[in-house]
Amino acid sequence: MLNLIIFAVIGYVFYTVFKSYGKYENYSQKAFKNFSVSHGSLASSELGLFVALVAKVAKADGKVDALEAQLVGIMFDDISAVFPEPQKTKQILKDIFNEEKERSDNIEDVAHSLANSIRRNKTQQQQFMGFLIQLAFIDGECSSSEEEILSTIAEALEFDPDAYHKIFDQFEQMMKNITPKANIEDAYKTLGVSKNDDIKTVKKAYRQLVRQYHPDIIASQGKDEAYMKEATAKTQEINQAYEMIEASRK
Repeated sequence: MLNLIIFAVIGYVFYTVFKSYGKYENYSQKAFKNFSVSHGSLASSELGLFVALVAKVAKADGKVDALEAQLVGIMFDDISAVFPEPQKTKQILKDIFNEEKERSDNIEDVAHSLANSIRRNKTQQQQFMGFLIQLAFIDGECSSSEEEILSTIAEALEFDPDAYHKIFDQFEQMMKNITPKANIEDAYKTLGVSKNDDIKTVKKAYRQLVRQYHPDIIASQGKDEAYMKEATAKTQEINQAYEMIEASRK
């Protein structure tokens, strides 16, 4: 249960850390309306380069686990939605991810390319670095291999070391403070299902609710702290309810 609660809670750490940096609205359908979608154009774009770095962090421990895959999947949905051809874009982003997760020899090169693209935008640097740290902690702890890759990326991005350690330490502290609580009756109510529904119905309800409330890198642009706090708390409740139901049926 702890892992799923972590998945919800750490998002709020990300946004409270960056509250002072202002709102960002760089990624929208309007901004990308004239973008020509292709593997080459996406791979060299700042969002494509970011997806490549996400792949490096996700595969740092040798495999992409279920929680990482879920977070990345939501990210694909939200990123692809701002481009002219969402389905085509999503498939190319998946291809970029799958290609880059198998490579460990070009981390600095990719990070340098992203740094050149967003060098003058400190908010984007904070946004991207925070998401990568969030991803590394998704399973409850940041391994030495994940930390090494994060440090390499942060250095290549010329990211402020003090800011990096502040974010990292807040995520680490959050992991220590999480105490899961729930009961099975409330779990069914939370998902809007009954104990007589099959697991397929339960899973569908869960995914719809997570998609509705999960705070993500694109969908959360321009939202204030109160919104993020409410969304994250609701996502925590949803995740906890689903895992309780799933465990009760084994």
